Amino acid sequence: MTTGGEALVQTLSALGVHTLFGLPGVQNDYLYNAIYDMNAARAPEERLRVIHTRHEQGAGYMALGYALAGNCPGVFVVVPGPGFLNASAALATAYGLNAKVLCLSGQLRRDQLGRGYGMLHEIPDQLGVMRRLTKWAERVRTPDEASRLVLAAFNAMLSDRPRPVALECPMDVFSGQTSQEPGPFSLAVRRPQVDLDRVRAAAALLAKAQEPMILVGGGAQDASEEVATLAALLQAPVIATANGRGVLSSRHYLSHTLPAGHRLWAKTDVVLAVGTRMTMPLLYWGVDEDLTIIRVDVDPEEHTRILSPDVSLVADSRDALRALIPEVEARIRPRASRRAEMMALRHEMETEFERLQPQVTFLRTIRDVLPENGIFVDELTQVGYVSRFAFPVYEPRTYLTPGYQGTLGWGFAAGLGAKVAQPHRTVVTVSGDGGFLFAAQELATAVQHKIDTINIVFNDGAYGNVRRMQKEQYGGRVIASELHNPDFVAFAESFGALGLRATTPESLALAMEQALYQGGPTVIEVPVGEMPSPWQTIFMPRVRGRS
Repeated sequence: MTTGGEALVQTLSALGVHTLFGLPGVQNDYLYNAIYDMNAARAPEERLRVIHTRHEQGAGYMALGYALAGNCPGVFVVVPGPGFLNASAALATAYGLNAKVLCLSGQLRRDQLGRGYGMLHEIPDQLGVMRRLTKWAERVRTPDEASRLVLAAFNAMLSDRPRPVALECPMDVFSGQTSQEPGPFSLAVRRPQVDLDRVRAAAALLAKAQEPMILVGGGAQDASEEVATLAALLQAPVIATANGRGVLSSRHYLSHTLPAGHRLWAKTDVVLAVGTRMTMPLLYWGVDEDLTIIRVDVDPEEHTRILSPDVSLVADSRDALRALIPEVEARIRPRASRRAEMMALRHEMETEFERLQPQVTFLRTIRDVLPENGIFVDELTQVGYVSRFAFPVYEPRTYLTPGYQGTLGWGFAAGLGAKVAQPHRTVVTVSGDGGFLFAAQELATAVQHKIDTINIVFNDGAYGNVRRMQKEQYGGRVIASELHNPDFVAFAESFGALGLRATTPESLALAMEQALYQGGPTVIEVPVGEMPSPWQTIFMPRVRGRS
């Protein structure tokens, strides 16, 4: 006989889950018992690693960072009610980022569900809340269902458009017995078939384009080689959204970010949008009858959410581009290199970005020290905002950002998860003093589990963006935006981490090099003053037609 908890963890292990983030508690104790017993029977290298955090939001964000950096499912376990709700911002962020995350929550006993008895951690309709924050959610109602529903969760998470999923499991299901052996464990992941007629129509339009553009988002992260090949054929600039950074290396002369895309938008005749919502161009930059739009997106709803494209390819980005490349090759004549033009544009944009000091110089310093395959985790801070368009990124999945959710405080914990997924890569997070303290207690997790990240805290003593807006837009009505902070160096040292302080870009470089040399979790405080606004370089005006 096997318990529901044992069936569940055996299935997770069989599906390739090696790490689990979370917090134990009364409603999931039997799950942790099952993990302990399974690990006790295995060699150390075959065990399921359990990283217990100091707060459920930390568990959720670590699973998210793990999924984004590792391109594999991130799993976290929490108790129901307040435990689940504490992690719900991470689920919302994972949903916006199309991340492969599984939330596994305990639950009350089956005979107590929905009764309103006021049992420990009880909230109304937790499953309903889960379903609104995920792609798929279900309750494990009997121990016999445990293995099957884990498999169903993975199939849902990985099929078509990846997004987070959730399972809740009553405590008596975790502890209950089943005679069914877990398995079979074969996944049945769905991906839409590429419509070859539409591929040929897209290829014909691209081959005739005089000023083509490729716009890439997070959905293109696994199509890096294909994007590079197609861009070279078309001599088309590749414009990366924040989520699309790293799809084409910043070293490539055709690689640019959104401000450069805005400069080119008015004269673009055909845009190929790959794995992106196209929010900025369609809602802010404008379109007209002279612009042809080709969209590649695995989710059919995204194709017409704002504006119907001329050609719609509902497919995985890599599948669609692999079909598109030979069709373009068959129709196009060799094109002259645009290297000189594109490098001039890059120089022009870099010159414009120089007004955003000291952010740009700090970012240049971080890039100089961070290895080429190192991972940079963006946060909602002045340096983070500028990084979205001014920080060079050389490989896919090495620039992590919270996307449109804008979840302040995600970065430190997400960076820990990224480091667990990629232990041999350097991970650097940037935070403001406000955002860092959202999850700073996870320094204890980093030290205990030996998760060595470099965490740079730009300390301006405020929610800096809010304070600047209060001064500039609301007549100096500064309220609830100035902060009292600890000594961040002493704070880090109190956990057993390395604490350093840098006051200039040069001293930041030295501090980062010391952190790399010494190893261990590191916090580098960088005291700063008020910084110039980046928003005019992010929300750019209409340059063509109707919005």
